[in-house]
Amino acid sequence: MDYRLNGKYIEAAPGERYMKAAMEHFGEIRPLAVQVGGETLELTEPVQPGAEAKIITYETNEGRLIYERSLRFIFLLAIKQLYPDRRVRLEHSLGNGVYAVITGGTALTPQMVHRIEDRMREIANQDLPFEKHSMSKAEAVAHFEATGQYDKVELLKYRPYEYFQLYSLGEMKEYFYGAMAPSTGFLNVFALRYHMPGVVLQLPDPEDPSRVAPFFDVPKLMKTFAQSAKWNEILDCSNAADLNRMVSGRQLREFIRVNEALHEKSIAAIADQFAESGARLILIAGPSSSGKTTFSHRLSIALKVLGLRPMAISLDDYYIDREKIPYDENGEQDLERLDTLDVDLFNEHLVRILHGEKVETPIYDFHTGKRTGRTHTVQADIDQPIIIEGIHGLNDELTREVERSLKFKIYISALTTLNLDDHNRIRTTDARLLRRMVRDYQFRGTTPETTMSMWPSVRRGEEKYIFPFQEEADVMFNSSLAYEMAIMKKYIYPILINLPPDSPHYTMARRLVKFLNYFQSSDVEDEIPINSILREFIGGCCFYRKDD
Repeated sequence: MDYRLNGKYIEAAPGERYMKAAMEHFGEIRPLAVQVGGETLELTEPVQPGAEAKIITYETNEGRLIYERSLRFIFLLAIKQLYPDRRVRLEHSLGNGVYAVITGGTALTPQMVHRIEDRMREIANQDLPFEKHSMSKAEAVAHFEATGQYDKVELLKYRPYEYFQLYSLGEMKEYFYGAMAPSTGFLNVFALRYHMPGVVLQLPDPEDPSRVAPFFDVPKLMKTFAQSAKWNEILDCSNAADLNRMVSGRQLREFIRVNEALHEKSIAAIADQFAESGARLILIAGPSSSGKTTFSHRLSIALKVLGLRPMAISLDDYYIDREKIPYDENGEQDLERLDTLDVDLFNEHLVRILHGEKVETPIYDFHTGKRTGRTHTVQADIDQPIIIEGIHGLNDELTREVERSLKFKIYISALTTLNLDDHNRIRTTDARLLRRMVRDYQFRGTTPETTMSMWPSVRRGEEKYIFPFQEEADVMFNSSLAYEMAIMKKYIYPILINLPPDSPHYTMARRLVKFLNYFQSSDVEDEIPINSILREFIGGCCFYRKDD
């Protein structure tokens, strides 16, 4: 029988696995899995005759997820072998790595981290296979009860299917919600870094997978994650099963109220900090679907409560004519570059506005890609706060003519701290993608497939223009709401499950469906305040209403 692998005809014997041809013909590109008809299959799966298969490598998003998932298993096995009584919780991403905390017994030390890393390398060098087993829900519950993994026991109560695939590595069995590498020998590029009180599992560099990605410390972001995780712990909602318990126990309404009250408290505290700072400019930036617009409105209200009179200036009108934006080597225009804005004119106007002068600002027409020739009249009192929201808000070059003491920078992002279980986190980027798909589908007439097709470009823009400046922020605001998956599921799940296998985005959709399967939906939208960040995505936001 024959099939095609990366466009090459391969003659295969009955029962042959994808591994044989992948390593013989494409070993130099470091294959991790294959994609067949939109499905991600492990290299240990038998060949499908006549099928078109494509190798998945670390250079792809799916490949990086497989690598991380598999490396996490090695990490957990090493800890189980060295420190069997410890509890491990994988918290969140940290650059090109994953931050984890290890509790129980004495505090984690650098020496312990070195020992765990050495054991991981031994496991990688042994080239142990990741073996897949079909198991019933009852068998899985019994296994996880016996091993003290009650977080998984609770989660499995809500799983809609009776059978699933469990993986074993050595003496350890785990469930990782996705495909794995063939064996530990495929995972020889990694490092562990002690980062008190936890550890960072460093992954390969996406630009050069033969080396570990460089580490950049982000203390402000880490503090924000830690504060949010602490609140989740206080509210007794750290994993999906905790949220599901509230849904089934009809306790979600009160939980929503508490979540929203925490947002309100945080926004009021930011307003207080600004009032005490002596700054004039409020610069707000964050990645896509963080809720920047709603946050800006709510902050403006909080400032008015303090007796201030904030006004907003739009960066949109300072775009240069689209025909003047250069093309790259692929014949594309990067519309997110800083120099797509008339930074000189913006700074000239901004300085004059800060001095109380009347300024005629341009009006840009996005349909024609040009300025219209008409203007806005803008004038501010010399003590009036000015709010500027935009992708480059944290980059000092945007406001280079204004001294730093007059700037108050805010970074906002949906930093998800709710996990599926202790060993399987929900990626912040996935939570933002779900928000964006729901909003785009409901209010912009954009299909989820179109949103998914744009997402890689959106992510590249964030990596280039937002994340490098996040530590420049004076304050950070986490716009994530611990209850939101219970609400978002009913909006996006029916669309994702109907995506056909021949869609180029089927793999991504199936991955999102897999983790949404573990959440219970709830019909309590009437409890969500009309000024909630979530309203920006599901609708009913008061800031988009027109006055009667």
